[in-house]
Amino acid sequence: MAELTREQLLHVAHLARLELRDEELERLGAQLNDIIAAVSKVAELDLSDVPPTSHPLDVVNVWAEDEPHESLSVEQALANAPEHEGSFFRVPPGGSE
Repeated sequence: MAELTREQLLHVAHLARLELRDEELERLGAQLNDIIAAVSKVAELDLSDVPPTSHPLDVVNVWAEDEPHESLSVEQALANAPEHEGSFFRVPPGGSE
């Protein structure tokens, strides 16, 4: 694969909302090109006999089976709440900005 150009680096930085100085562009550009070169070496390998995998290790669910059980009562659920109003948690007002 060809090396990343300065314009491509600036485009990626813009998409990531990064403001990079010239020396940062040079350093990061060199590092990214080294990474791309290393990863592109995989394309040179004959992997036709390697089965596709989504994870290198067996993924095992460590959780117990879901079993229905009684839920907490309202009193139990609110027992440690700093504040509550009736059967609701009371939280300080605040808007999303």
